[in-house]
Amino acid sequence: MQNFSRGWSFLKEAWSMAFKDKDLIKPSIYSLFVGFCVSIIFLIPIIGIGFIFGDKGVVGQVLMFIFGALLIFAQYSVGYIFSAMTIYLVYGYLAEGDGVMEKAWAIVKKEWLNIISLAAASTAVNLVRNQVRGKGRSAGRNFLSGLIDTVWTEAAFLILPVMVIEEINLKDALKRAGSIIKNNLLLVGISTVGVKAVNGLIGFLLGGVGIALGFGVGLGIVSLAGVNSVFGMVTGISLGVIIAGIFIMVATVVTSYTATAYHTCLYLWARDVEKAQATGSTAQILAPGPLAAVLNK
Repeated sequence: MQNFSRGWSFLKEAWSMAFKDKDLIKPSIYSLFVGFCVSIIFLIPIIGIGFIFGDKGVVGQVLMFIFGALLIFAQYSVGYIFSAMTIYLVYGYLAEGDGVMEKAWAIVKKEWLNIISLAAASTAVNLVRNQVRGKGRSAGRNFLSGLIDTVWTEAAFLILPVMVIEEINLKDALKRAGSIIKNNLLLVGISTVGVKAVNGLIGFLLGGVGIALGFGVGLGIVSLAGVNSVFGMVTGISLGVIIAGIFIMVATVVTSYTATAYHTCLYLWARDVEKAQATGSTAQILAPGPLAAVLNK
């Protein structure tokens, strides 16, 4: 229970930063809309291939695989680019009291190739996971695919701050992340602050409320207009989808920003602990403000 309570406390601390500096939340909002547009762009040829080739034929399957992989890569790329901006904004806020959008955008332009390489690696991991899951419905395969997804997702959350803040490539970032994990520098933060559980609950509640409210409003309009009314049907369905979509988008922004801010604080803490250990210091190293406030409760 304390784990969840600390996760909730960190969410409030993270959003306290965002309310003080609105730039911190902007990349998460941009990512939502850009990601949606990118998905539509890639879904058009995927749907076209499905209509032309159906679910049979080697050519159709190969094309579906290629465009599906490109869609996954594009989604990861968009997500990581804007997450990188959030990371640098949070870093700037904690270090200087102000997250400057121009600096965040400059670092992304400088490190874009490294960020894209992480997206490519995540795409490969995703495809492997899907292959493992697709070869059978056994509990063992489901567990393995879930383990692959969880381990790489957590690793990517750490690798991205390393790449952005230290301005190093994917290979070196993997080594740095491995060193941090090997030395258990993040064990306390990860095991005692339940940000993932809180984000999961927020996503579930907001998504559920949005879908229920959208369905209720849509059904109400259709009932009032009559089931034979095309205008009522279109209006009801459209309004219901819009309402549900708004709630889901809010949940996505909240959870995305909170998770990125959390892992950025964890990395900065691990970095400071590592530096202190390298100098032989035995002094206790405090976590960055938002995380320290949570752990001290």
